[in-house]
Amino acid sequence: MLDIGLPELIALVVLALLIFGPDKLPKMIQDVSRTLRKIRQFSESAKEDIRSELGPEFKDFEFEDLNPKTFVRKHVLDKDELGLKEIRNGFDLRSEMAEVTDAVNGRDPEPAPHSATGGPDLLKKKEPLRPGERPPFDADAT
Repeated sequence: MLDIGLPELIALVVLALLIFGPDKLPKMIQDVSRTLRKIRQFSESAKEDIRSELGPEFKDFEFEDLNPKTFVRKHVLDKDELGLKEIRNGFDLRSEMAEVTDAVNGRDPEPAPHSATGGPDLLKKKEPLRPGERPPFDADAT
């Protein structure tokens, strides 16, 4: 939690003994633990009040879900109803970058195993438009 190891803990205990003394230290520990317990109880009661105010449809609501990373992981990546894992695995960025590098360096690109998909060859130079000709409409690009 706080990433405190054994040497740091021993140093804190020795420092507390030096500052508060052996006679006041037990009372200080009790006061700190009592305060932490009250803070924890206050936090839990506030969470329960919010859940009760939201109504029964939010009974499974977790405050950790308000973190965007947790929300995306829980609702998008775990269920994968949209097939996002398949889409993510379909990108082969290494071969794409190799093709671009070859094109920039003037080398003939090696045929990629996925080039038979029938997709447009983005490295090929397009023919210029004739005067008065409109560019093709791409609904996916808008």
